[in-house]
Amino acid sequence: MRHSAPEISHAAGGLSVLSGAPVLAELGDDRERFADARAMKAYVGAAPVTRASGRSHVVVARTVKNQRLAAAGYMSAFAALRSEAPRAHCDRRRAGGERHTSALRNLFNKMLGCLYHCLQVGTLYDPRRAFAGPVTLAA
Repeated sequence: MRHSAPEISHAAGGLSVLSGAPVLAELGDDRERFADARAMKAYVGAAPVTRASGRSHVVVARTVKNQRLAAAGYMSAFAALRSEAPRAHCDRRRAGGERHTSALRNLFNKMLGCLYHCLQVGTLYDPRRAFAGPVTLAA
């Protein structure tokens, strides 16, 4: 069963009726607007920018972005911390040495990838699939 965009955005983790509407309005209803999830993440401002020159390698937050989407995304990622799987994801990032804002941006980046997939396929958000634990390979 193919679901509509408002159903998918409402079912997405952290997005409510109030925060999902501006996200859908800013992203638009054209499914072909973004070539892939990476392009959508860059437009929203969730994807980091890597600057490398010689021996230096710096990863910084994107400054040129859609401010309304970035604000709605930050709030939805913060609201998603009430759920178990996004909280565990953020806690793993924090334990790895990331700051709170960086971990939240990474969580929003992951949530955008899930939203992009759900909108393309027409399925509802499933937190068990979205935040599956890290895979360990057998030797």
